[in-house]
Amino acid sequence: MKKYKIGYTTGTFDLFHIGHLNILKKSKEMCDFLIVGVSTDEVVQNYKHKVPVIPFRERMEIVKSIRYVDQVVPQLSMDKYQAWSKLHFDVMFHGDDWKGSDLYNDYEVKFKEIGVDIVYISHTKGISSSKIADEIKYGK
Repeated sequence: MKKYKIGYTTGTFDLFHIGHLNILKKSKEMCDFLIVGVSTDEVVQNYKHKVPVIPFRERMEIVKSIRYVDQVVPQLSMDKYQAWSKLHFDVMFHGDDWKGSDLYNDYEVKFKEIGVDIVYISHTKGISSSKIADEIKYGK
């Protein structure tokens, strides 16, 4: 397994669960320093068309307290290249559910030109914040 210097991943991290912990742990195993972008409430509203249950500042604090995380930054835009221009990571970690999408195919090409790898982490089956929210709302 290749070891990177600076890694980057992002997420909403609403209703924090084992899937979130797994992606952070697996990402940290592959880099010396892990930066995590936490999506602002506005980014989530624009992207997912819903308001997070847990407010942005609280989600930042939760992620900051995870031992695998070295730095937490606000994700102010879904543009990962814009994040790279500020943070200069050499690898970006993302859930494998996006592998092969037009957006990530474009990122792979653009990042390859500047020597940044994209590593896809397997999604933890059976868990998501949306599923938890539905179970709370409708019961199991």
